[in-house]
Amino acid sequence: MAGGEETANTLEATPTWAVATVVFVLIVISIIIEYLLHLLHKYFHRLKRKSLIQALDKIKSELMLLGFISLLLTVGQKPIANICIPKSVGESFLPCKSSTFGHAVEETKCSDQGKVSLMSREGAYELQYLIFVLAMFHVSSCVLTFALGMAKMKRWESWEAETRTLEYQFSYDPRRFQLTYQTSFGKRHLKCWSDNRLLRWPASFVRQFFNSVSKSDYFTLRHGFIMAHFAEGSHFNFQKYIRRNLEKDFGVVMGISWWIWLFSVFVIFFNAHGFYNYLWVPFIPLVMLLLVGTKLQGIITKMCLDSHDKSHVVRGTLLVKPSNHFFWFNWPQLLLHLLHFILFQNSFQLAFFTWTWYKFGLRSCFHHETEDIVIRLGMGVIVQILCGYVTLPLYALVTQMGTSMRKAVFTANVVKGLKKWRAKARKNLALRNHPHSAQLSLDASLETSLSLGTSPSFSGHDASFSTVDFDRPSDDAEYVALEIREAQKAQGETST
Repeated sequence: MAGGEETANTLEATPTWAVATVVFVLIVISIIIEYLLHLLHKYFHRLKRKSLIQALDKIKSELMLLGFISLLLTVGQKPIANICIPKSVGESFLPCKSSTFGHAVEETKCSDQGKVSLMSREGAYELQYLIFVLAMFHVSSCVLTFALGMAKMKRWESWEAETRTLEYQFSYDPRRFQLTYQTSFGKRHLKCWSDNRLLRWPASFVRQFFNSVSKSDYFTLRHGFIMAHFAEGSHFNFQKYIRRNLEKDFGVVMGISWWIWLFSVFVIFFNAHGFYNYLWVPFIPLVMLLLVGTKLQGIITKMCLDSHDKSHVVRGTLLVKPSNHFFWFNWPQLLLHLLHFILFQNSFQLAFFTWTWYKFGLRSCFHHETEDIVIRLGMGVIVQILCGYVTLPLYALVTQMGTSMRKAVFTANVVKGLKKWRAKARKNLALRNHPHSAQLSLDASLETSLSLGTSPSFSGHDASFSTVDFDRPSDDAEYVALEIREAQKAQGETST
């Protein structure tokens, strides 16, 4: 070994008991984390929350991906450090104004050539900390956001229960007629500024901060959804349907798409001194979040205007018609991808701030200005609270008003019963004289009934199939199975 180097940093000069102790502690910590995740998986399985199980699996896969990136950095430290670049290039786009900060020991290969390393070994080592901090912040940020949203939507359970009371049925009796302006939904959204787009956007922007989802909004959008996809008077549990959809969306948000990674690289690139990125990068998630919230509020107002233009007289309650044309590019799922982007970028900026604070100190060249610290922390906290407590509940309600409904309309028991019914029916039909034509007929009928892309109306289905109660509690499996068997028997008699 070269003289003057501290050999105590290598395993050759480290006691074996110290190595064994460190390895043992790491293994114990890993086992505990794995066991806790396993308990969480069993808890979700006991609750029959398949979407949350998928989200948990997505968390595991993302953590594994980040761990693999960290492993590649560890293995590639020396090869990366041996990539030599000219000093003039190495001194460009520095995060600090002065290049005297934190000089690392250069590789002999590069120093002999009068060049510098693309990234020193110390730099690769420090970058691993950023990956670890990013993983922790991304997971915790998503969980906190959806926890805030669920807490805000907790009162929707009482609103849904109210739809089954006699008072609600009397207030929204179809035999009662009233003008659009007289309804609570019309009073809220039919204002002097509603018809003017230039005035509607500022009003929608302000409204998202004050009672963003009112009871009249929930009742009206619920009524419009049921009338578009079910028979009138159906006791469909809209609140549980929204919750199931939101749990599926949680699994999407937990992932990290390639285009989000690209933008993160873009943010790191413009972290160089001279771009003053603390004056504009932290505001990108906030501006996008406010635009999404404004759009969602505007959709509710436009649905009210659309119904008002068709008829000024309301029978029972104002009927809004779900449609994709209310959304950007006729794509309701775009809003989910935008929220996904917002959450990750906000997590990335908070993680980047925490990493630089831990590794280089609060007053390092990364945060030399006080304004930098205040803006980054302030915007991160504001976006986190605003997204979870304001925008997420609004998104969960309004995005159900697209042209088609989602697969979460079926409860777990109904999906399981339909699959068993289909398997048994196909097996019985295969034994008949004309199995080919009968199976084609059954497949066509099932594809029509189970396809949600064309927004079917369940009122138009076969009577035997429409008896399946979508609001049946999850533990009422026997009742659902009985109805499925009756439907199977009716199907067999029709085929005969």
